[in-house]
Amino acid sequence: MQELKDAILIYLQRLAGYDPVVVGVQLLLIGVVVYMVMRFLRGTRGAGLFKGAALVVGVMFVMIRLLPKGEEWQRLEFLYGNFLVVLMLAFLVAFQPEIRRALMSIGQARLFHGRYDQLENMVAELIESARYLSRNRIGAIIAIERSVGLGALTASGTILNARVSGKLLNSLFYPGSPLHDLGVVIRNGRITAAGCQFPMAESDDVDATLGSRHRAALGLSRDSDAVVLVVSEETGRASLAFDGQLYLGLDLDSLDELLLDLFEPQRNRKHRTLKKNKLIR
Repeated sequence: MQELKDAILIYLQRLAGYDPVVVGVQLLLIGVVVYMVMRFLRGTRGAGLFKGAALVVGVMFVMIRLLPKGEEWQRLEFLYGNFLVVLMLAFLVAFQPEIRRALMSIGQARLFHGRYDQLENMVAELIESARYLSRNRIGAIIAIERSVGLGALTASGTILNARVSGKLLNSLFYPGSPLHDLGVVIRNGRITAAGCQFPMAESDDVDATLGSRHRAALGLSRDSDAVVLVVSEETGRASLAFDGQLYLGLDLDSLDELLLDLFEPQRNRKHRTLKKNKLIR
């Protein structure tokens, strides 16, 4: 016991001898990295896992550093080193969706190439369609591509390559249409494909009252940075999924401004003011 107390005192004395400027810069860099990781994982299942793992590793690191340097404690240091290796492998498995999303974002960087007036026209057609679908209680799910390409999804659907039109979207989702049950992908202001199968979020992450379209919207927003518009067949309300979060029951009168904010970086980010009680994690 005395050895442990001596080890703690030696460690504290060593900390007191560090240059506070160097320590401050190091802590700042670590904080920036942690903040960036948490911001990327925000709204995903990996956020809670990352917090828990970071806490466990931090506590174990401090405990190992405080142990005396005797042979009787070497086994714990050996186990700790191997634990970190196993933890790294576990992270690769547990964070596979988030890692894939990051790599896709780097390797398939893509911007909205249309001019701002073309963006406004696209959004206007989407709102027109959303109003019609909402009024008539017709279910729909539309993904608008941003920087991460959705080529894997369009390959599973029917290629259209048509200009975004409210009437065309209404006909695609009209009950009885061969493509009405699945999703539509929009890329660079054009309807690239319809009848696309989107990845589903886990049922535990979505309220039980929500259907498969909302699960698919949330799932796609976690696998990519796409903006996904959903119209509920049961209630007719419009919802939006992006950045791993699902916002329910949005006002169609202000939805055009929200969409423009998401696709035009120079505009004010008004979607940050959405109410938290409309967020499904």
